[in-house]
Amino acid sequence: MSSLKEQMQQSFGFSSFREGQEEVITKLLEGKSVLAVFPTGAGKSLCYQLPAILLDGLTLVISPLIALMKDQLDFLISKGAPAARLDSTLTREENQKIFDELYAGKLKLLYISPERLGNERFLKAIARQKISLLAIDEAHCISEWGHNFRPDYLKIAQLAKQLKVERTLALTATATPEVATDVRKAFGIATTDYVHTGFYRPNLQLSVLPVGDDDRSKMLLSRIKKRAPGSTIVYVTLQRTAEAVAAYLVKHGLQATAYHAGLKNEDRAAIQDAFMMSRDTIIVATIAFGMGVDKADIRYVYHYNLPKGLESYSQEIGRAGRDGESSVCEMLASADDAITLENFSYGDTPEAETIAAFTRYVFAAEETFDVSEIQLSNQFDVRPLVVKTLLTYLELDGYLASTGPFYAEYKFQCLKPSAEIMGRFSGERAEFLQAIFAQARKGTIWSTLDTVEASMAMGQPRDRIVTALSYLEEQGDLLVAVAGVRQGYRRLKKPDNLESLVVSLNERFQKREANDISRIRQVLSFAQHGGCLTQYLLAYFGEQLEPCGHCCGCLGGKPGTLKPCNPACFNAQDKICIQSLIAEDHEALGSPRQLARFLCGITSPATSRAKLRKHGLFAVYDSFPFKQVLHFVKAQVTR
Repeated sequence: MSSLKEQMQQSFGFSSFREGQEEVITKLLEGKSVLAVFPTGAGKSLCYQLPAILLDGLTLVISPLIALMKDQLDFLISKGAPAARLDSTLTREENQKIFDELYAGKLKLLYISPERLGNERFLKAIARQKISLLAIDEAHCISEWGHNFRPDYLKIAQLAKQLKVERTLALTATATPEVATDVRKAFGIATTDYVHTGFYRPNLQLSVLPVGDDDRSKMLLSRIKKRAPGSTIVYVTLQRTAEAVAAYLVKHGLQATAYHAGLKNEDRAAIQDAFMMSRDTIIVATIAFGMGVDKADIRYVYHYNLPKGLESYSQEIGRAGRDGESSVCEMLASADDAITLENFSYGDTPEAETIAAFTRYVFAAEETFDVSEIQLSNQFDVRPLVVKTLLTYLELDGYLASTGPFYAEYKFQCLKPSAEIMGRFSGERAEFLQAIFAQARKGTIWSTLDTVEASMAMGQPRDRIVTALSYLEEQGDLLVAVAGVRQGYRRLKKPDNLESLVVSLNERFQKREANDISRIRQVLSFAQHGGCLTQYLLAYFGEQLEPCGHCCGCLGGKPGTLKPCNPACFNAQDKICIQSLIAEDHEALGSPRQLARFLCGITSPATSRAKLRKHGLFAVYDSFPFKQVLHFVKAQVTR
């Protein structure tokens, strides 16, 4: 163990291990797969960075957080570690350089997003490598019943077997006992290889302050001004709230900036960089901010709106006080926020009719078929995530098997004269390449090849065509770009009873919806809890603690019952408005659920295509419970 510590000091300059790190690293070096549940900021990354240096082969790190990838890569490169990342921000030249280093065996760590596992060219490249360690950050996304389920994550375990990964490290800061069990089961991790250091952070002072919508900004301003300056994050639910609150704080003399997914990439990067350098900047942000941001001296985290669950809350307050100094985490609690959060959950659940139409479409296809998730999203007017989830459910239930993602369209640009390229080949190989070039549509600079059509026309396997283009790219003969990603499937069986399958799928979505609503209600319960907040939070994650002595509950604060300020109430004018909207006969608003989503401010592919967000009635009832709006709309539709 002393040599392991010496290696850490030599490679990264750290003098000692944090709690749990040495245990995780030792297990990995022994060849075991491990689940590590550490609090936010507790040093999860070292658990794979040090083994990556010591193991023979590549460590592949899967993370959904580009900010985390960038920060960790900067650190690793500063320490001389051979590491790289593949993400959407890189240029074609930067991507090619990384692949060259990968093929040459020069990389020890490679960071990717889970979506990269849907990249046909990447999978072909990575399959050639010896992967000694697969590290999965945000591993709770694997659990179907977790707070942030991502279908891409469900397929990681199967892919790990295909790639012959030697060991796996699953990492998360938020795992209930049920979610931890799901993750261990997915990767065959033994109970003895589950390392959980506990969630308690004694330097965080948790506080809840009941507020009404009318005085919330004023209350936030008062709380910020009465405390000493320090780096601050104010979390809000909506992008427009981020802009409004930041403007309000600036108007009253504070240095505040809005941050949300609606900003340009370069603007978000500039805001984040400025925040990292400052000691007293206030960021008013949606949850798009903070993931992977490793800033030690964040003194305050305010929740202007309720978080969507205690898992999210735990992650977000975990960004405060990583330097160990006292930090304040205060929630401005209003029951009205729960309505907004619940509406998004209700609105995202597909209708039973949609599930039935989608399922009929899938089983009417050929035995081997391929789909575009974006096209299906538009066709059935649901988010791409819903499409992906439906297809994943059909895989999990044994009806479909994925044959892998592929790009329908390849574009290439010759970097050398075609005669020079063809001159290196003879016989059947030369004829094969000439046929590929002949199938491509020639443009001024790029030639475009539909690989599926070319495969049928040439009577050659599509895989051989793609392999040939990839080989020419590796040799520096071509510049290659891809588009039109499609997911291939093979039907394993048809359902004995299609209607029963639709009912089962619908129940699954209803259960997900109920779980999401339950998490929101759990936040309300937490906010109204009269005892120790820290104890309540830890109990949710299966951990026991005596009263902390420093949260608002322990110090005598009694939040009381939270009630909506403006209970939903429809009148005659509302009937007229909704009936007039129905009379406009928008194709994108053809069902009561589509109308209710629109009125509650929830967009869909159809309303986006129809450019209905600028309609005067869009989001007019965003403060009303979705189910009440849906019930009221149904009454108007049947008139």
